[in-house]
Amino acid sequence: MTSVVRLCALAALFWFVLFSPWTAPRLNFWLVMAMATAVLSAAGLWLQRAHLREIYAFRPSHVLIGLASALILYAVFWVGNLVSTQVFQFAKPEIAGIYSIRAQASPLVIGLLLLFWVGPAEEIFWRGFVQERLYERYGGMGGYLVASLVYAAIHVFGFNFMLFMASLICGLFWGAMYLRYRSVWPGLISHAVWDVLIFVVIPVQ
Repeated sequence: MTSVVRLCALAALFWFVLFSPWTAPRLNFWLVMAMATAVLSAAGLWLQRAHLREIYAFRPSHVLIGLASALILYAVFWVGNLVSTQVFQFAKPEIAGIYSIRAQASPLVIGLLLLFWVGPAEEIFWRGFVQERLYERYGGMGGYLVASLVYAAIHVFGFNFMLFMASLICGLFWGAMYLRYRSVWPGLISHAVWDVLIFVVIPVQ
């Protein structure tokens, strides 16, 4: 558990730098995100090295499951954007604030980073390491809930309610996939494809 606590604290520090109003304007989001996820995923892989065969067991069906779930999650966010912007006055500017980071790199660079680096690295760390270790400690449902809450909690540094809720929904969604399939691959594919859809291909704003 010590390694989980330490690496989650490191993730919280990275996310503070990435999202807080005191630090975010001073850096390139995509560069720091790439470095942060590289460090976290590498640490997660190293610490789980004895169990990689089980955690990363692959089946061809995982590709279809990942793609289909990415489309389902995109539909959830499309509806969520439609409803929230009608109900909450703060929703539209907060969502626009999230999308403002797209100005820091070209769509091609962002798409490639999300598809082949950031999305996969987040799943390797949060599901393949954090949730798996918490699963061993608290059981399937306990580990799932704690990991999802921690994943959402580190996004509070952006002081953006819509970002927090998006992170909570995504954490619960991909965490449930890991709990169901006991492999990182379905969630990894889903996360990577959803990232590209929501940020580059068909953004909701």
